[in-house]
Amino acid sequence: MALLDLFVLASLPVVKVLLITAIGSVLALECIDILGENARHHLNKVLFYVFNPSLVAGNLVKTVTFESFITLWFMPVNILMTFIIGSVLGCIIVKAAGVRNNLKGLVIGACSAGNLGGMLIILVPAMCKEKGNPFGETHVCETYALSYASLSLAIGAIYLWLYVYNIVRVSVGEAAGETDADKEPLIPSTADHGLITSEEYNPVNSSSTSLMIPIVPGQISLASRVIHFLRTLLLEKINIKAVFAPSTIAAIVGFAIGMNSSIRNLMIGNDAPLHIVTDSAFMLGDAAIPTVTIIVGANLLQGLKGTGIQRRVVIGIVIARYIILPLSGILIVNGAIQVGFVPPNNKLFVFLLLLQHAMPPAMNLGTMMQLFGAGKSECSVIMLWTYASAPVFLTLWSTIFLWIVT
Repeated sequence: MALLDLFVLASLPVVKVLLITAIGSVLALECIDILGENARHHLNKVLFYVFNPSLVAGNLVKTVTFESFITLWFMPVNILMTFIIGSVLGCIIVKAAGVRNNLKGLVIGACSAGNLGGMLIILVPAMCKEKGNPFGETHVCETYALSYASLSLAIGAIYLWLYVYNIVRVSVGEAAGETDADKEPLIPSTADHGLITSEEYNPVNSSSTSLMIPIVPGQISLASRVIHFLRTLLLEKINIKAVFAPSTIAAIVGFAIGMNSSIRNLMIGNDAPLHIVTDSAFMLGDAAIPTVTIIVGANLLQGLKGTGIQRRVVIGIVIARYIILPLSGILIVNGAIQVGFVPPNNKLFVFLLLLQHAMPPAMNLGTMMQLFGAGKSECSVIMLWTYASAPVFLTLWSTIFLWIVT
């Protein structure tokens, strides 16, 4: 395909996203107030608990088999590489710009954690619908695109809440003169939505301070020390509830059903006895894409009111996410193809792996900053400018990636 044709193919899905995002921004205006803060909160909960899990499970059940699972194993490695490289770039920006302690986690998180779910679910299937796409028949391409993007969403959520959440927690704790989790103001009850106070969050009916009693050598056995350490790590350091979010559980269920041919035959196909279950999941999952897009548009309005972040920090994050990370992604994916980790004939999978390195920051960073009560205004500014830059850079990189795979 000619380079101009590839540019048009790459730009049309981005324009579609812009139009729906603009609708979300208009609905969030104070004079209209259809998507105000309360409305977004409730819509987010429906998206988190219903639409996203249905989309993830439904598409994985339809497309994942034991044979295809062998192909998909490189995706978690690819996403991990984006987090590692982004973290290094974030640390460089923090040191060079002299970022305040309470914002260090935000900057590192913005560089390392990309929007690996919502944006991919929107862009790649939309590209499949365009005439002349290089990925094959529209229906087949769209089905597999949703499957790959759904898996990316689940893996990205696990890394985000295992890694970035704890970086933000430590950063905010250091700024407040705290290093322990027992003084956190809020604990997230889910990966995206809903807040509960630290007093309410007590899964073992013991206070946080009871876990922090110093252990005197000789008074307590080694086994007790190990148990104490594990309990402290699991209950205070890692947000287990966030890691096992509904989308993650849905991905596990989707893999389990898809890789078991007997159960799969009961649920997939018009003649399957339980096809009504998967059909219902597909209907609910179809609502996830427009819903997440208008929510992104509504959330970006908050950035117009935000202040307090250095301009060079924002520019550094844009350079890291849209220039350095995509270039490193080309090297990583091409290297994986050369050594046989990724089949080069699966153009759609290769394209999605490349695109994972060019995504804007994860929207859940705003949720994290809200949880810890720090950097909310600065996070809004970062989101505004990185997402405002996204249409230009995503179009350019999508064109380059399409040229690479074709």
